[in-house]
Amino acid sequence: MRDRSLRVWLFLASVLFAVLVVGGFALTTYVVVSEGMRVVVSETGARVASSAAVLLGEAVTESEQTLEREGLHGAEAARVAEAVLLERIPALLQGAGLAGAEFVLRASDGTDIWSSEGAATSGATSGDHVAAITQGKTTYSVVRKGPLVTGLITQADLGLNAAHVPVRLPGGRLGVLDVIYHPVTEERMIDTIRTPMSALAILAMFVMVVLMQTSMAWVLNLIANLRRAADSIDAGRLDDRLPEEGSNEIAQLARSLNRLIDRLQRRSEAQGRFVADASHELATPVAGIRGYTSILRAWGGADAAVREEAVDAIDRESARMARLTSDLLNLLHADQGLRLKSERLDLNALARERLAATASRYLDRDIEFVGPRDESLIMIGDSDRLEDVLSILLDNAGKYTPAGGSVTLDTMRRRDEITITVSDTGRGIPPEDIPRLFDRFFRSDQARAEGESGFGLGLAIARSIVHSMGGTIAVDSQPGVGTTFAIVLNRGRV
Repeated sequence: MRDRSLRVWLFLASVLFAVLVVGGFALTTYVVVSEGMRVVVSETGARVASSAAVLLGEAVTESEQTLEREGLHGAEAARVAEAVLLERIPALLQGAGLAGAEFVLRASDGTDIWSSEGAATSGATSGDHVAAITQGKTTYSVVRKGPLVTGLITQADLGLNAAHVPVRLPGGRLGVLDVIYHPVTEERMIDTIRTPMSALAILAMFVMVVLMQTSMAWVLNLIANLRRAADSIDAGRLDDRLPEEGSNEIAQLARSLNRLIDRLQRRSEAQGRFVADASHELATPVAGIRGYTSILRAWGGADAAVREEAVDAIDRESARMARLTSDLLNLLHADQGLRLKSERLDLNALARERLAATASRYLDRDIEFVGPRDESLIMIGDSDRLEDVLSILLDNAGKYTPAGGSVTLDTMRRRDEITITVSDTGRGIPPEDIPRLFDRFFRSDQARAEGESGFGLGLAIARSIVHSMGGTIAVDSQPGVGTTFAIVLNRGRV
């Protein structure tokens, strides 16, 4: 229901947006065209008025010259010349390419002398005529102002303007020729483009709505996929993936989310393995304790040797459970974020101390333990946590180094970084085991087959501590040659 409601709102928004954008563009186009046509009408009206005034002036001069040749002068000549002019004006103005205009000839006092058939009232005042005569130039007035945008729906109306041209009448009198130009041709042009422009606007709105709906449908489908992926994660299913074809932002988001789901799946699988492995590791000593408890109940009271053996076995298995529990707690604390101390310490002295402690446990193996130089290497860090890391690495090195081999712990400072390396000449690590070497409870097949002690938590704990200290840990190993662990830490301000 929410999805459908969102689609409806997006559809209405896309329609409104298309109407506003396309309608605004169409309205702007019409206004620009209409205003352009108004300019054309104004220029055409001025040209028609100028041409009509020139023709009228030539006709007055010609009629006066004709009457002078015939011997008429004075008021009589002016009266006859005006009569002749009035007879010639219709043919003169209508036949000179000035069609589409109406004319009104007025005396200086504003009285009409002659007007073309059906001439509209110019709307001019006596002031317009007086201004034209006194200024000696053409003036203009508005007969009817046309609406601005009605041409988008109805027929175009550019309005009517009047030009008032001062002219000379027979006998030397002054008059005014009102020229009213009807923009029929210009209005017809606007009406001609209205239909295709409207159709184009409707088509553009339809295309815009379709494109926006297509894009929105794509985004909504992605949202639906995200919802399904979130539902599957909530239900514990991490097999669903989002479609990530393409190189656009949506595909990049899908790839990022798929990587997140991959990490969650790996973490979920690691957690499942962690629980299974922890249960398995705990089940063995628990089973031993329960078995020897049964032996104690059955024969322990009568046989001192059996009782002593059972107590030793129970102590051994309980100690093993205690070590496992301690390792799990250390790992849990590391995951939750260790509270590290910040103290000044001598790394080389700490390394030599842990090296000596480890060597004492492998005296029977005749392993040579080589430590760093006697000089001091001062840094800022947590000595207890560093001691834990060094103990784990040295104990592993001693455990997997055969008799007569060597274990080397070396330190090196380079600017503000300190590198700690622990190397051995043991059997090495198979290449296929290195990617999982720091996983919890991971033990190689060879270690399991040979029954070597340990829970596979030491290196996981070491990595967590090093990462909490802002450092890195890496391993390099060659089967049959040996293994080297390298730790890089920040020295800190000393």
